[in-house]
Amino acid sequence: MNIIPLSEGSFSIDGTKRFVPFDTDRDSLTNRPAGSILVEIQPFVVVTSKDIILLDTGLGFHNADGNLQIHQHLLDHDINPLDVTKVLMSHLHKDHAGGAGLENKLLGHYHVSFPNATYYVSEKELAYAFEKGRPSFQPEELEVFRQMEKIQLLDGQGMIDGYITYQWSGGHSPFHQVFWIREDGETVFFGGDEAPQLHQMKSRFVAKYDADGKRAMELRQEWWAKGQEEGWTFLFYHDIRTPFVKAG
Repeated sequence: MNIIPLSEGSFSIDGTKRFVPFDTDRDSLTNRPAGSILVEIQPFVVVTSKDIILLDTGLGFHNADGNLQIHQHLLDHDINPLDVTKVLMSHLHKDHAGGAGLENKLLGHYHVSFPNATYYVSEKELAYAFEKGRPSFQPEELEVFRQMEKIQLLDGQGMIDGYITYQWSGGHSPFHQVFWIREDGETVFFGGDEAPQLHQMKSRFVAKYDADGKRAMELRQEWWAKGQEEGWTFLFYHDIRTPFVKAG
Protein backbone atom coordinates (compact mmCIF):
# COMPACT_ATOMS: atom_id res chain seq x y z
CA MET A 1 0.00 0.00 0.00
CA ASN A 2 1.15 3.51 -0.78
CA ILE A 3 0.36 6.19 1.83
CA ILE A 4 0.29 9.85 0.78
CA PRO A 5 -0.32 12.62 3.37
CA LEU A 6 -2.19 15.62 1.93
CA SER A 7 -1.23 18.36 4.37
CA GLU A 8 -3.30 21.54 4.23
CA GLY A 9 -1.01 23.28 6.72
CA SER A 10 -0.90 24.06 10.42
CA PHE A 11 -3.63 25.95 12.23
CA SER A 12 -4.28 27.46 15.64
CA ILE A 13 -7.79 26.85 16.99
CA ASP A 14 -9.32 28.66 19.96
CA GLY A 15 -12.71 28.48 21.66
CA THR A 16 -14.44 30.06 18.65
CA LYS A 17 -13.50 26.97 16.57
CA ARG A 18 -11.91 29.22 13.93
CA PHE A 19 -8.96 27.74 12.05
CA VAL A 20 -6.24 30.39 11.87
CA PRO A 21 -3.25 29.52 9.64
CA PHE A 22 -0.04 29.16 11.64
CA ASP A 23 3.45 29.13 10.14
CA THR A 24 5.59 27.00 12.43
CA ASP A 25 8.76 28.64 11.06
CA ARG A 26 7.68 32.27 11.49
CA ASP A 27 4.79 32.55 13.96
CA SER A 28 5.30 32.61 17.71
CA LEU A 29 3.61 30.00 19.87
CA THR A 30 3.25 32.57 22.67
CA ASN A 31 1.12 34.91 20.53
CA ARG A 32 -1.74 32.45 20.17
CA PRO A 33 -4.93 32.99 22.25
CA ALA A 34 -4.95 31.34 25.67
CA GLY A 35 -6.35 27.82 25.54
CA SER A 36 -5.86 27.43 21.80
CA ILE A 37 -4.42 24.27 20.27
CA LEU A 38 -2.03 23.84 17.35
CA VAL A 39 -2.85 21.16 14.78
CA GLU A 40 -2.07 20.00 11.28
CA ILE A 41 -4.96 19.40 8.88
CA GLN A 42 -3.95 16.30 6.98
CA PRO A 43 -6.19 13.99 4.98
CA PHE A 44 -4.57 10.89 3.51
CA VAL A 45 -4.69 8.89 0.32
CA VAL A 46 -4.00 5.17 0.55
CA VAL A 47 -3.46 3.46 -2.80
CA THR A 48 -4.18 -0.27 -2.77
CA SER A 49 -4.36 -2.86 -5.52
CA LYS A 50 -8.15 -2.30 -5.65
CA ASP A 51 -8.74 1.35 -4.82
CA ILE A 52 -7.57 4.91 -4.42
CA ILE A 53 -8.89 5.65 -0.93
CA LEU A 54 -9.25 9.12 0.58
CA LEU A 55 -9.44 9.32 4.37
CA ASP A 56 -11.38 12.45 5.40
CA THR A 57 -11.47 15.52 3.16
CA GLY A 58 -9.88 18.48 4.94
CA LEU A 59 -11.20 22.01 5.43
CA GLY A 60 -12.45 22.63 1.92
CA PHE A 61 -10.24 25.71 1.48
CA HIS A 62 -9.16 26.93 -1.95
CA ASN A 63 -5.66 27.90 -3.01
CA ALA A 64 -4.58 31.19 -4.61
CA ASP A 65 -5.56 29.87 -8.06
CA GLY A 66 -9.10 29.13 -6.90
CA ASN A 67 -8.66 25.36 -6.91
CA LEU A 68 -9.95 23.18 -4.10
CA GLN A 69 -6.84 22.57 -2.03
CA ILE A 70 -7.33 18.84 -1.68
CA HIS A 71 -7.81 18.50 -5.44
CA GLN A 72 -4.54 20.35 -6.05
CA HIS A 73 -2.67 18.16 -3.57
CA LEU A 74 -3.92 15.05 -5.36
CA LEU A 75 -2.89 16.43 -8.74
CA ASP A 76 0.54 17.28 -7.31
CA HIS A 77 0.89 13.56 -6.57
CA ASP A 78 -0.27 12.56 -10.07
CA ILE A 79 -3.71 11.47 -8.87
CA ASN A 80 -6.77 12.73 -10.73
CA PRO A 81 -9.56 13.50 -8.22
CA LEU A 82 -11.90 11.66 -10.60
CA ASP A 83 -9.90 8.48 -9.96
CA VAL A 84 -10.61 8.40 -6.20
CA THR A 85 -12.82 5.33 -5.66
CA LYS A 86 -13.59 5.46 -1.93
CA VAL A 87 -13.88 8.29 0.61
CA LEU A 88 -13.86 7.06 4.23
CA MET A 89 -15.22 9.62 6.70
CA SER A 90 -14.27 9.31 10.38
CA HIS A 91 -16.74 12.06 11.35
CA LEU A 92 -18.21 15.27 9.95
CA HIS A 93 -16.60 18.14 11.87
CA LYS A 94 -15.76 20.96 9.48
CA ASP A 95 -12.00 20.30 9.44
CA HIS A 96 -12.62 16.72 8.30
CA ALA A 97 -15.62 17.11 5.99
CA GLY A 98 -15.15 20.55 4.44
CA GLY A 99 -13.66 19.17 1.22
CA ALA A 100 -16.37 16.57 0.62
CA GLY A 101 -18.35 19.04 -1.48
CA LEU A 102 -17.36 21.79 -3.88
CA GLU A 103 -19.28 25.06 -3.72
CA ASN A 104 -20.80 26.47 -6.90
CA LYS A 105 -21.03 30.15 -5.99
CA LEU A 106 -23.08 31.01 -9.07
CA LEU A 107 -25.79 28.46 -8.30
CA GLY A 108 -25.45 28.70 -4.51
CA HIS A 109 -25.07 25.02 -3.69
CA TYR A 110 -22.45 22.31 -3.25
CA HIS A 111 -21.73 19.34 -5.48
CA VAL A 112 -19.68 16.23 -4.77
CA SER A 113 -15.91 16.81 -4.88
CA PHE A 114 -15.13 13.19 -5.78
CA PRO A 115 -18.04 12.19 -8.04
CA ASN A 116 -16.70 8.76 -8.99
CA ALA A 117 -16.06 7.69 -5.39
CA THR A 118 -18.37 6.00 -2.93
CA TYR A 119 -18.49 7.91 0.36
CA TYR A 120 -18.67 5.85 3.57
CA VAL A 121 -20.34 7.84 6.36
CA SER A 122 -21.77 7.04 9.77
CA GLU A 123 -25.55 7.29 9.42
CA LYS A 124 -25.97 8.48 13.00
CA GLU A 125 -23.13 11.00 12.66
CA LEU A 126 -24.85 12.54 9.65
CA ALA A 127 -28.13 12.93 11.53
CA TYR A 128 -26.30 14.27 14.60
CA ALA A 129 -24.40 16.84 12.53
CA PHE A 130 -27.63 18.45 11.33
CA GLU A 131 -29.13 18.28 14.81
CA LYS A 132 -26.09 19.86 16.47
CA GLY A 133 -25.08 22.38 13.79
CA ARG A 134 -22.53 25.14 14.27
CA PRO A 135 -19.80 25.77 15.21
CA SER A 136 -18.43 22.22 14.89
CA PHE A 137 -20.59 21.26 11.92
CA GLN A 138 -21.42 23.30 8.80
CA PRO A 139 -24.95 22.22 7.73
CA GLU A 140 -24.83 24.05 4.39
CA GLU A 141 -21.66 22.15 3.44
CA LEU A 142 -23.02 18.83 4.70
CA GLU A 143 -26.13 19.03 2.48
CA VAL A 144 -23.98 17.43 -0.21
CA PHE A 145 -24.14 14.15 1.73
CA ARG A 146 -27.92 14.14 1.42
CA GLN A 147 -27.65 14.57 -2.35
CA MET A 148 -25.07 11.88 -3.04
CA GLU A 149 -26.05 8.88 -5.12
CA LYS A 150 -22.88 6.97 -4.24
CA ILE A 151 -23.00 6.89 -0.46
CA GLN A 152 -22.96 4.02 2.02
CA LEU A 153 -24.39 4.85 5.44
CA LEU A 154 -22.65 2.78 8.09
CA ASP A 155 -23.64 1.77 11.60
CA GLY A 156 -21.75 -0.13 14.27
CA GLN A 157 -19.04 -2.25 12.70
CA GLY A 158 -18.49 -4.22 9.53
CA MET A 159 -16.43 -4.87 6.44
CA ILE A 160 -16.12 -3.01 3.13
CA ASP A 161 -15.13 -5.02 0.05
CA GLY A 162 -13.53 -7.73 2.13
CA TYR A 163 -10.46 -5.77 3.24
CA ILE A 164 -11.52 -2.54 4.98
CA THR A 165 -12.93 -2.79 8.49
CA TYR A 166 -14.93 0.01 10.09
CA GLN A 167 -15.99 0.33 13.72
CA TRP A 168 -18.00 2.79 15.78
CA SER A 169 -15.72 4.34 18.37
CA GLY A 170 -17.68 7.29 19.79
CA GLY A 171 -14.97 9.08 21.76
CA HIS A 172 -14.34 12.35 19.95
CA SER A 173 -17.89 12.76 18.67
CA PRO A 174 -20.77 10.48 19.69
CA PHE A 175 -20.81 8.65 16.34
CA HIS A 176 -17.16 8.84 15.32
CA GLN A 177 -15.84 5.77 13.47
CA VAL A 178 -12.38 4.37 12.70
CA PHE A 179 -10.97 2.25 9.86
CA TRP A 180 -8.46 -0.53 9.23
CA ILE A 181 -7.22 -1.21 5.70
CA ARG A 182 -5.57 -4.64 5.37
CA GLU A 183 -3.75 -5.89 2.28
CA ASP A 184 -0.80 -8.22 1.65
CA GLY A 185 -0.02 -8.60 5.34
CA GLU A 186 -0.06 -4.85 6.03
CA THR A 187 -2.51 -2.98 8.26
CA VAL A 188 -3.11 0.75 7.97
CA PHE A 189 -5.14 2.25 10.83
CA PHE A 190 -6.95 5.59 10.68
CA GLY A 191 -8.34 6.76 14.01
CA GLY A 192 -9.48 10.24 12.96
CA ASP A 193 -9.66 12.54 15.97
CA GLU A 194 -9.39 9.74 18.49
CA ALA A 195 -5.83 8.95 17.36
CA PRO A 196 -4.86 12.38 16.02
CA GLN A 197 -1.22 12.72 17.09
CA LEU A 198 1.61 10.34 17.92
CA HIS A 199 2.32 11.75 21.39
CA GLN A 200 -1.30 11.15 22.45
CA MET A 201 -0.93 7.45 21.74
CA LYS A 202 1.85 7.18 24.32
CA SER A 203 0.21 8.99 27.24
CA ARG A 204 -2.96 8.90 29.31
CA PHE A 205 -4.17 12.14 27.75
CA VAL A 206 -7.83 13.14 28.21
CA ALA A 207 -8.85 15.90 25.81
CA LYS A 208 -11.48 18.45 26.84
CA TYR A 209 -12.64 18.76 23.24
CA ASP A 210 -13.70 15.09 23.06
CA ALA A 211 -17.33 14.16 23.69
CA ASP A 212 -16.10 11.29 25.87
CA GLY A 213 -12.47 12.02 26.70
CA LYS A 214 -12.01 9.00 28.94
CA ARG A 215 -13.26 6.63 26.25
CA ALA A 216 -11.02 8.24 23.62
CA MET A 217 -8.00 7.91 25.91
CA GLU A 218 -8.73 4.25 26.63
CA LEU A 219 -9.23 3.50 22.93
CA ARG A 220 -5.88 5.10 22.11
CA GLN A 221 -4.13 2.89 24.63
CA GLU A 222 -5.92 -0.20 23.30
CA TRP A 223 -5.11 0.59 19.66
CA TRP A 224 -1.49 1.50 20.33
CA ALA A 225 -0.87 -1.74 22.23
CA LYS A 226 -2.56 -3.83 19.53
CA GLY A 227 -0.81 -1.89 16.78
CA GLN A 228 2.61 -2.47 18.32
CA GLU A 229 1.86 -6.17 18.62
CA GLU A 230 0.69 -6.48 14.99
CA GLY A 231 2.81 -3.80 13.31
CA TRP A 232 0.04 -1.42 12.23
CA THR A 233 0.84 1.79 10.39
CA PHE A 234 -0.97 4.65 12.16
CA LEU A 235 -2.13 7.74 10.22
CA PHE A 236 -2.18 10.96 12.28
CA TYR A 237 -4.53 13.61 10.88
CA HIS A 238 -3.46 16.39 13.26
CA ASP A 239 0.24 15.70 13.85
CA ILE A 240 2.52 18.52 12.71
CA ARG A 241 5.72 16.44 12.74
CA THR A 242 4.72 12.81 12.19
CA PRO A 243 2.10 12.13 9.49
CA PHE A 244 2.28 8.37 9.94
CA VAL A 245 4.37 5.76 11.71
CA LYS A 246 4.65 1.99 11.78
CA ALA A 247 4.32 0.68 15.32
CA GLY A 248 6.15 -2.29 16.73
